[in-house]
Amino acid sequence: MPGISTASLPDIVFMLLFFFMVSTTMREVTVNVRQRLPAATEVRKLEKKSLVSYIYIGQPRTAFQSLLGTEPRIQLNDQFASTEDIAAFIASEREARDEAEIPFMTTSLKVDEEARMGIVDDVKRALRRANALKINYSTLTVEDIFN
Repeated sequence: MPGISTASLPDIVFMLLFFFMVSTTMREVTVNVRQRLPAATEVRKLEKKSLVSYIYIGQPRTAFQSLLGTEPRIQLNDQFASTEDIAAFIASEREARDEAEIPFMTTSLKVDEEARMGIVDDVKRALRRANALKINYSTLTVEDIFN
């Protein structure tokens, strides 16, 4: 009985490797604040997620509570920030886009359901000063909660 040919095995391995390299997306931001999003019944999906900038608001994770306390904090990309940093964040997000895409940019607020509205109001005022007027609130749908 002849042995099994393994000549095509490297081709199959590289084909699988290439498939996973192409289809896998890497996480861009490590969220360092608690994110329990509120539920909503009337939601719409965003059309172009590449034009969305995220601002995270919530209580710092346990690893950061010894430094920052337990009050809700603002996170821009991977850094904790204050409301004064939002204008620079929006400016850097606009610089990274084409000029034709800038009017279609959306700022999405991912706010923990237990965060107070005072910090959210401060963020909205800073966004208004930076002329980022298209704001979205990220939520879970009721179907997501029950599934």
